[in-house]
Amino acid sequence: MTLFLVIILSYLIGAIPSGYLIGKLFFKKDIRQYGSGNTGATNSFRVLGKPAGFAVTFFDIFKGFIVVFLPPLFNVEIHGVLIGIFAILGHVFPIYLKFRGGKAVATSAGVLLGVNPILCLVLISIFFAILYLTKYVSLSSIIAGICCVIGSFFIRDYILLFISMAVALLLIVRHTSNIKRIIKGTEPKIKWM
Repeated sequence: MTLFLVIILSYLIGAIPSGYLIGKLFFKKDIRQYGSGNTGATNSFRVLGKPAGFAVTFFDIFKGFIVVFLPPLFNVEIHGVLIGIFAILGHVFPIYLKFRGGKAVATSAGVLLGVNPILCLVLISIFFAILYLTKYVSLSSIIAGICCVIGSFFIRDYILLFISMAVALLLIVRHTSNIKRIIKGTEPKIKWM
């Protein structure tokens, strides 16, 4: 019963749509009506600007990070990533917004930060290196997700490996339209790096 409560809490925390809330509260905009229609950090940067984009990124990372520590709080023995996956799913399919959310990059990073900070920092470095070279957030996210699978294998955390494979697949599926635009040469590049 307690495990079920932790899972539900993780999902509900992950489902908090920070991009939507910041857009509505501070800009009187429904971010889903602009840009990619996505509620995540990248669309927040495009539609709401840098300060709001950084705020959304922080909150999305934080909600992924915090849920990893729910199991010990409730005396549940389980790998943090097995609870974190529900925050990731909450971010992608938020009950508060009719299950239409973000792509889960920042929330996934938050979960990984809570589970394995060193691997997370390595992946953040890879993400920014690819971003610097290509200016594509989507491509950087996908490559970092795939590198998480490889990193999990090398550190022999097989639970993290299994979940990171699922998350990498989710990232690829959620970025399908971005991949098509990259191939066509129409994917927007970031301008701030």
